[in-house]
Amino acid sequence: MLTDGAWTASASERDRTVADPATGEPVGDFPAGCAEDVERAVDSARRAQPGWARTAPAERAACLHRMADRIEARADELAELVTREMGKPIGDSRGGVAAGIGTLRQYAELGPLHRGRSLQGGWDATDLMVHEPRGVVAVITPWNDPVAIACGLVGAAVVTGNTVVHKPSERTPHTGALLAELMAAELPPGVLTMVPGDRHPGEALAAHPGLDLVAHVGSTAAGRAIAAVAARTGAKTLLENGGKDPLIVDAGVDVKWAAGQAATGCFANAGQICTSAERVYVHRDVAEEFLAALAQRAEELRMGPGMDEETALGPLVDRAQRDVVDRHVRGAIEAGARLLTGGYVPEGPGAFYPPTVLADCTENMDVMREETFGPVAAVRVVESFDEALELARESRYGLAATVLTPSMANAQRAWRELPVGTVKINAVFGGAPGGAAQPLRASGHGFGYGPELLDEMTHTKVVHLSPLP
Repeated sequence: MLTDGAWTASASERDRTVADPATGEPVGDFPAGCAEDVERAVDSARRAQPGWARTAPAERAACLHRMADRIEARADELAELVTREMGKPIGDSRGGVAAGIGTLRQYAELGPLHRGRSLQGGWDATDLMVHEPRGVVAVITPWNDPVAIACGLVGAAVVTGNTVVHKPSERTPHTGALLAELMAAELPPGVLTMVPGDRHPGEALAAHPGLDLVAHVGSTAAGRAIAAVAARTGAKTLLENGGKDPLIVDAGVDVKWAAGQAATGCFANAGQICTSAERVYVHRDVAEEFLAALAQRAEELRMGPGMDEETALGPLVDRAQRDVVDRHVRGAIEAGARLLTGGYVPEGPGAFYPPTVLADCTENMDVMREETFGPVAAVRVVESFDEALELARESRYGLAATVLTPSMANAQRAWRELPVGTVKINAVFGGAPGGAAQPLRASGHGFGYGPELLDEMTHTKVVHLSPLP
């Protein structure tokens, strides 16, 4: 049975099981969810929305601060659930929970400051542009960073006066349920409701005519399906979808440092980050030394269960995802790529896959064209920075890119010319708080972070107020 923020499942409803990707052992069962759950959730959100919109912004912000307090008090429990359900090392899981807490507090501060502007009209008139909540927002979140992403989207939607129906990934359902329970406990009934289940209730939710906005982080295929149904219902869409992010290694860099950056970009969270480096273009002047250093870095990473504090590389989320990764690697080798390290399916339980380095890759390989989402560094040697930049631009995706270069001129060219939402120069991850990017092409559209996310969660109304003559 669906409740605000969480579920209570009868035995007959427990027809889905999530397994620990490190051991294959069951973590627990969760209800399948159905169209009736979606109908009840959207109806509840629709009824609650007018009252929540009238709630003072400062009061809504205070609710977010209390949400953050609740999550902080159970941060260890949430982090352990993340690791048990999707496998990332426990330290990374703790970091994701901390990021979610910080994001809620950020929007608690920004929400009451979100303002419109006055216009210069007639002396006896008042002309305004004001932000108003869109209404009912569906938040559909992925498994690879389930706490931080949900906190950002739910927090921004709620603080601007919207009500939310949250559909977490079926790969991290217990994490999603606990998080929704903690957040909903600080909100009036109906303001935040969670719908459990696999893609079927997710599809029903995205297509519901009672929604005003659908915010989705996940695969490109799912994002395109959501955009198609939203075009029929009239809901706005906010999409951050797949990527095939390039990493350019220019001549003149410190090779060991560059190999460390590439290892982080390709192997962090077993390559299961939306902005992982998925294709590497290295200048021939440094290629041989770079490849040797990258392979050494890969071999030094400790692979094991995420709950082990010493683990650097946990399992993939499940064996289905491992099959995709291995298929890309096998296909590349068959097409002429050179395997330097990794590239095999380990024996034993779980969904482990070793950090893998492939050299001599070409653009016709899936490992260079399609999202692999695994711990694979697919490397192509180039003759010049111009060639690297040209190849990096040739993708249907447009999420992010990284450039490692000692040349200010090349850095300037790169951020100007790369058709992506985020360009990182000399650091694969990082950036100032509040940064917000718009993914391009098949990677989605709209701002997913920062103060600009508050604009996405609201619509702007122009008001002209004139006295009676």
